[in-house]
Amino acid sequence: MDFMHDVAIIGAGVAGSSLAKDMAARGWDTVLIDGKSFPRHKVCGEFLSPESLGTLDELGLRKTVERLQPRRIERARLIVSSGGALDVPLPGTGLGVSRYALDSALHQAAYRSGVELVTGTPVAEVHPAGGGFRLVLKPAEDGLPQELLVRSVIGAWGANPRLMRLQRPRDRAVSRTGGCIGVKSHFTGIPMEPVVELYFFPGGYLGLSPIEGDRVNVCALLKRQAFPEAEPTVSGLLDAACRRHPLLRRRLLDASPVPGTEAAVAPVRLDRQPLTWGRFAHVGDASLLVPPLCGDGMSMALRSARLCARLADRYLDGTVSLAQWQAEYALAVQREFAGPLRWGTWLHSLSGLPVLPRLLLALAQLMPNLAASLVKATRLKGRGS
Repeated sequence: MDFMHDVAIIGAGVAGSSLAKDMAARGWDTVLIDGKSFPRHKVCGEFLSPESLGTLDELGLRKTVERLQPRRIERARLIVSSGGALDVPLPGTGLGVSRYALDSALHQAAYRSGVELVTGTPVAEVHPAGGGFRLVLKPAEDGLPQELLVRSVIGAWGANPRLMRLQRPRDRAVSRTGGCIGVKSHFTGIPMEPVVELYFFPGGYLGLSPIEGDRVNVCALLKRQAFPEAEPTVSGLLDAACRRHPLLRRRLLDASPVPGTEAAVAPVRLDRQPLTWGRFAHVGDASLLVPPLCGDGMSMALRSARLCARLADRYLDGTVSLAQWQAEYALAVQREFAGPLRWGTWLHSLSGLPVLPRLLLALAQLMPNLAASLVKATRLKGRGS
């Protein structure tokens, strides 16, 4: 059978784009497909942890990111609704950069490496075909279905295919159903130190992270049922969150939202078990959903892409079988991510209990090494900044 590409990657976020660039740089004919158009805003903390920088170096992407002029971040500040605060040094310098800018830069880097980029075209079907796969792409209006024959497929479609964008001045309604919802918007007029600020309050938490262009990413994870009175829009939910935390409300008093940067995603499920393989390999949030309190989501997306690329390369050149790729990838993901995921999930569960954030804050103030140890437990290991 005559295959059109060596590998098709479905999903053009951080994991998919970096993986596509890596595969093309290794000499493989690569196509990167996403059902959405870019650039676009996404719900994300928009923070590249210190641990991510070594992986960016390995992928040849660090200069690409630095050209975006990201903000440098050196500490995390935890602030409870009673007003108590704790500064925790990061194990290196992180970077604050918007997904709008980062995704575009990664796409350009992938394109320069020889990747064929297809966006705004969802994959409707994937079928086994002659030792590879046949992909059916959903046609545009009045268009005919397009088929691709590829030797291998990798899923990088993120955690929730129902990602929603809510834009001013006409915010689309956010679902009133239960579970957690993630919302985000960019703001101006918030003076920031090189710090990610995390505000904890009944029903969720909200982070302020400086990004390029003197903007601040305001991103929250909220229990939908805890805010029945909130207007079901991004702006309405952020306003409701601010009313739960006096310091946060004062912090955003003079801030101005940037129109068009609002986004929401629901439901957010943090109890999903890692799934490294279905009919083919998964990377990024398609394989494991990182609890936000890890603060390491994009780093883990990059690391999973790097792990998968090495094995996909060996499979395509005949060094390992498909079964070996699957088994070795599952072991690598377990080895790299099991600890951070376990600790991140535990911290997230504690954050939902009213007294425990204050209790942990008090313990950390009595034992300063405790906070640093918890941060270390949620981080990836083995690559420095």
